[in-house]
Amino acid sequence: MVGELIRALCLVAVLEGLFLFVAPRGWKRAAEQLQALPDKQLRIVGGIVVAVGVIALWALRGG
Repeated sequence: MVGELIRALCLVAVLEGLFLFVAPRGWKRAAEQLQALPDKQLRIVGGIVVAVGVIALWALRGG
């Protein structure tokens, strides 16, 4: 289980780095737009993303 978590974190690092490598300007624009949003709205979006991720992991592991 720990190995899977480490692999998942490595995949996140690869994807984050890929976005920065391929489209740095787009990433900067997105970060600027995120700064303009209120904290409450960011928390809601973050919670939705976490929930979707957990559901997707659960579905991919077969329930």
